[in-house]
Amino acid sequence: MFLLCKCERDQEEQKDQRSFTTMRRILILMLLALGLSCARAHRVNKHKPWIESSYHGIITENTDAVLLDPPLVALDKDAPVPYAGEICGFHVQGLSAPFEAVVLNRTSGEGRLRARGPIDCERQREFTFIIQAHDCGTGPEGHAEKRSHKAVVHVQVGDVNEFSPVFGQREYHGSVTEGKVYDSILQVQASDQDCSPQYSQICNYQISSQDTAFAVDRNGNIRNTESLSFDKKSHYKIRVTAFDCGQKRAAQDAVVHIHVKPVCKPGWQGWSKLVDYEPGMGSKLLFPKMHLETCAGSVSWIRATVELETSAAGRGCDRQSYSERSLQKLCGASSGSTDLLPASSSVFNWTATLVMDGGRDSDLTYRFDGRQAAKIPDWVVPQNLTHQFTITTWMKHGPSPGQRAEKETLLCNSDKTEMNRHHYSLYVHNCRLVFLLRTDYTQTDSFRPAEFHWKLEQICDKEWHYYVISIDFPVVTLYVDGVTFDPYLVTDDWPIHSSQIHVQLTVGACWQGGEVSKAKFTQYFRGSLSGLTIRPGKIESQKIISCLQACKEGLDITALENLGRRIKFHLNPAQSLVVMEGEDLEQMNAALRKVSYINSQQFPTKGARHLRISTAVQCFGEDVCISVPDIEAVVMVMQPSEPRITINGAEHLTVPASDLALGLSLFRDLHIISTVTKRDSQTNTDHGSGAFKEITHNLDYCDIMVLGEELKAGLESLGLHHSALLGKHLEYTNSSTGMSIYGVDSISHYTEVIRQVRYQSRQAVDSVRTFRLTCSELNGRYISDQYTLQVNILHSEEAIEYVNHAMAPPKYMQMSYPTVIDSNSYSSVVPAIATAVIVLCIAALLVALMNVYCLNQPQNQEHIHTLPEKQADCDGSSLSITVNPLESFQELQSAEEVTEEEEEDDEEEDCDISDSDEEETSTSFVHHQTRMQWGTSTLH
Repeated sequence: MFLLCKCERDQEEQKDQRSFTTMRRILILMLLALGLSCARAHRVNKHKPWIESSYHGIITENTDAVLLDPPLVALDKDAPVPYAGEICGFHVQGLSAPFEAVVLNRTSGEGRLRARGPIDCERQREFTFIIQAHDCGTGPEGHAEKRSHKAVVHVQVGDVNEFSPVFGQREYHGSVTEGKVYDSILQVQASDQDCSPQYSQICNYQISSQDTAFAVDRNGNIRNTESLSFDKKSHYKIRVTAFDCGQKRAAQDAVVHIHVKPVCKPGWQGWSKLVDYEPGMGSKLLFPKMHLETCAGSVSWIRATVELETSAAGRGCDRQSYSERSLQKLCGASSGSTDLLPASSSVFNWTATLVMDGGRDSDLTYRFDGRQAAKIPDWVVPQNLTHQFTITTWMKHGPSPGQRAEKETLLCNSDKTEMNRHHYSLYVHNCRLVFLLRTDYTQTDSFRPAEFHWKLEQICDKEWHYYVISIDFPVVTLYVDGVTFDPYLVTDDWPIHSSQIHVQLTVGACWQGGEVSKAKFTQYFRGSLSGLTIRPGKIESQKIISCLQACKEGLDITALENLGRRIKFHLNPAQSLVVMEGEDLEQMNAALRKVSYINSQQFPTKGARHLRISTAVQCFGEDVCISVPDIEAVVMVMQPSEPRITINGAEHLTVPASDLALGLSLFRDLHIISTVTKRDSQTNTDHGSGAFKEITHNLDYCDIMVLGEELKAGLESLGLHHSALLGKHLEYTNSSTGMSIYGVDSISHYTEVIRQVRYQSRQAVDSVRTFRLTCSELNGRYISDQYTLQVNILHSEEAIEYVNHAMAPPKYMQMSYPTVIDSNSYSSVVPAIATAVIVLCIAALLVALMNVYCLNQPQNQEHIHTLPEKQADCDGSSLSITVNPLESFQELQSAEEVTEEEEEDDEEEDCDISDSDEEETSTSFVHHQTRMQWGTSTLH
């Protein structure tokens, strides 16, 4: 047993030994195979790849392709052995080299170099780095790969013209002295951010402004091509652009200012040729920085004359634009003047055919060209002229054509028919003003002065002048612009015999009604007239004449009073000329700086006013003294904010005809306001989206016109009590076509007076009367909106006699009962209440009967009439029953509709009487309303 176990153990040991021996042999064989494989591989990949030793490349910025010279190609002598003879890649070595190389063909070894991202030339223009090639080794895994030698690569970045030239300054300033030509006034410089010389260098400069007296060379030097004049132009502004060598233009031009310095010339400096004047700003300095340049000359005495020319503004200057009659009242002249050239209206209509002169809107100036004339109505002509009266007018007249000019009549009072006698006239003949006055034979029977002649330059200088002829027979005095002139010639004539022939007053020509086959105008006037008036009595004082022709604009020298006595100054009455004298140059400069322009008009005339300054100097003992040239400037008066005059009030009134006998106040709830659009201080605009501001100013007339048929004489009239005009500068005229209230006064006074205008009708007239009210400021320069009032007149008689079935029925009729008060006791009221009940019942019965009557009437009437009021006296009580008189047609149309059930209840109901409280000592029978729905008929 023991031996058997030992044999088995020996067998197992032998078996293990044989297994170990086998494994050792296998391991040895594997090692031998690996060694043989390595030895074979070493024998296959024998050579390293080959590339050039250096490369030069170019890349355009903002691209990734590099163009190499020579091309990138790697060669391997192991070719065509797979893997060993193939090129698998390139390695780029360098500090932050933004490039990579890729293999295009492994067999041929061709590769390509490219950028990993955009290349910016402006950041780096060149790159240098190392590149190597490696083969694929001995197999797909790339084992035993071999690398080539290191080659140096130089890459240059090609520039793109992506940047425009930029100037170093936005603006350049230079100066030249007038009369000289410069080789270089200043130099402009531009630069370019491109990296290459081709695109970074500026190759050319060019002036882009047209028609300039300057040139620029390729280096940016600017010169003038001709001599410059300071008086002609003191400042030039030109634009210059630049081009790089790639002809890319600068994105923004440079602005070059060339200032021309004058050769020292004596004269005024530091003044502006244009001065803007805003209405309402008061006094504005004209030359706040002006001084006299003497060019080192010694001046011992200076005289400066400042002249303001305002002939372009209205009649010689900006004056009060109201009518002559209104101005006379404003200036304190006695009333009674007659305006012969008023604004055309329904009342004053004789100027409608005359031609308005081309002045500003508010000047009532009429132009006569030898074909226009106007007859003054007899009711306008003053009949109370005695040996004292006054004629005033504005006139602009030029020389008459031809050598033997005819008479040109401004005003003429001649026989209307049969004869051709001129009683008085004012005419121009050969630039002489002549006034003719023929006295009546009953006053004297001897030769008397008849023609008064004046020869003045103003008559034919084509400028506006103000003429006042004051007659205090036999003395006649002429005032022209406030200056007195006596006639140079007075001729006598016989008085004219009195007769019953009517006379005709005309303007613009003389009426020849007799001694001809056909009456006609003759001796036509050629010129312009404005404000022609005639009034009894003579002008009270020179002060009134000065007020009538005074300018509201002029030069203001109030500040000169503070300069002391070393400067002498004089201002003419028209405030258009100021003369200053002095010996000190600085004080004279200070005096000129204080001269101002002022316009006191609330709504001045816009436009230009010309200024001229002339200067005379004296020097200290020198034979030759400096000469100071005259200067001219313009004051530009800006457009004033135009007021908007609005009239508000009731548009409809409904009254019984019986109430018109005592008169009806038409405009008792009238309101007149005036607004302007607030100016924008930045944009200075009048009209737009600005807010409205209420202002106060005067009015000069308001017209109440009767629309439709004129007022019936003796039956209808418009009236105004004279007490309404007390304390106001207002008058009025009245006619069948309306009423005109005129005079310069405030809006509040006009409103107060118009509210007291009454319409009176003594007999039955039309059912509707319509009136239109308009108001004016500055002689029609600003006109209000048209306010229309319709008065519906209710005729009680017609309400009974005429019934209309064609109109739509009223919705309801209101009955109003006045209050009945008895102070005794409740018992004393009972009879009155009973009586009222009876009367109400009778009234309901009458209405029902009338309704039946209406159904049987022909439907041919078109007007609406009302039932009259009915009164009933019962037992001493004045209980009245009033049927609603259809006061307004709008109320009838908008009245509340009543249902048929209410109508039936009202018909069945007797008369509802409210009980009174037993504790009350007096009882009121209040208004009781009964609504009655009418069928298809209408009550009239």
